[in-house]
Amino acid sequence: MQARKNVLLIVVDQWRGDTLPMLGHPVIKTPHLEALAAEGVTFARHYTQAVPCGPGRASLLTGQYLMNHRAVQNTIPLDARHTNIAFEVRKAGYDPALVGYTTTTPDPRVVSAQDPRFKVLGADMEGWRPVGSWGLKMEAYFSWVASQGFAMPDNPWDIWLPQGLEAHDHGATGKPSRIPAALSDTTWFTDRGIDHLRSTAHKPWFLHLGYYRPHPPFSAPAPYHDMYDPAQCPPALRAGTAREEAAQHPLLQFYVENIKRQNFFQNGQGLGSAMSQAEVRQMRATYYGLMSEIDAQLGRVFQFLKDTGQWDNTLIVLTSDHGEQLGDHHLLGKIGYFDQSYHIPMIVRDPGAQANGTRGTVVDAFTETIDTMPTLLDWMGLPVPRTCDGRSLLPFVHDGAAPRGWRTEVHYEFDFRDLFYSKPESALGLPMDDCSLAVTQDEHYKYVHFGAMAPLFFDLNADPGQMHNVAAQPSYAPLILKYAQKMLDWRLRYAERTLTGYAASPEGLLSRM
Repeated sequence: MQARKNVLLIVVDQWRGDTLPMLGHPVIKTPHLEALAAEGVTFARHYTQAVPCGPGRASLLTGQYLMNHRAVQNTIPLDARHTNIAFEVRKAGYDPALVGYTTTTPDPRVVSAQDPRFKVLGADMEGWRPVGSWGLKMEAYFSWVASQGFAMPDNPWDIWLPQGLEAHDHGATGKPSRIPAALSDTTWFTDRGIDHLRSTAHKPWFLHLGYYRPHPPFSAPAPYHDMYDPAQCPPALRAGTAREEAAQHPLLQFYVENIKRQNFFQNGQGLGSAMSQAEVRQMRATYYGLMSEIDAQLGRVFQFLKDTGQWDNTLIVLTSDHGEQLGDHHLLGKIGYFDQSYHIPMIVRDPGAQANGTRGTVVDAFTETIDTMPTLLDWMGLPVPRTCDGRSLLPFVHDGAAPRGWRTEVHYEFDFRDLFYSKPESALGLPMDDCSLAVTQDEHYKYVHFGAMAPLFFDLNADPGQMHNVAAQPSYAPLILKYAQKMLDWRLRYAERTLTGYAASPEGLLSRM
């Protein structure tokens, strides 16, 4: 083991798990990530526990399932009593730094109701030292862009309009963004990260390096906008019409009929479900370009670590908070119950000799976001708190094999209550606490349980695209019961258990951790 242990946790936003060249994507070019994967282990079936950003990042950074941390949506507070990876590494003398954001709403029981963090989608999670935050409304980033001599529009978000566009974009853009790559948010976050690493080179460090991309607005600067030919990009996987798609489930119908392009393209108009395949392909070309831009900037970070002699004592973990529908199932964004929203990348590069036997390998076992925190703590030689629902991935990295009793399925959850930017609860006529779903999925079947609506069941062997719900077919009834029981078993096993390992006795306090 290395005498000095540095940790670089890279969290990109909205990066689909199937968009990695090392997993067979036919178009995307990310040479620096490919090089990282060649020195590490890629987890091919890695899933977030929740969408969108806030709940996904809460699970990532606390190691807890959604059902335990209960920060169930963007804007929903995270209980202050929960620990997180930042608090845990502080116990070992680290000063965990944050570049980017965590989309965390604070606990209103411990801060004033007038706190400005209650007026935005989310702020920074407690325990981190922000060293590259763009502010509650991106004001730090916009101010920096202006300071570089760029003529800011009246609406600062219009820097992501396509070049030459002054009115409305009615779909995916065919032109690069107004903002040049040298002034992009991806460059800005990278600069902040390298600046921090330069300042802390004298001691072991822990850096959460976050990126906004490939999150919308889908607008990439030159030259990344033109890196991919839309004609070569895969088309959307979807039913023949949006109406046919919507017939699968009332929740899906709501999103098909309500997701607007304006949330994904600056000044966009119309519904996302109305996008043509040509528009989808152009959107995907832009999305891939944003990924390649991140890859280029990560190359700068990796080279800095090599140039400063830190590459060989730094654990690097790259992952995302959630995926993106990207036109599949006539949807945009991270919503619902389809894999495109939950399947995310995971690469672990351990610099130590103990990982030499697994470099460049791909793990097919099911892994989850909640495994990130125990993996980091395990590598650092720190105890994993009982609040963590996940398990360390280091046995895969060091031994090339799953530890005994590893999971054979993946689980994730989604809360679809009314928020200020979306109203499915009202549209479906459900009480707030009934607006939730949970998924149990293995290699063969996927069961989607709703709090107050009919379930879904997909035969993944016959229908890998999850186009046909077979829950109403009598022949599947025994399997549906089996998977419903598996879900109940899972929830019973992992229900909040912070103190359940303690007990009083005539001899005093007992502990079974």
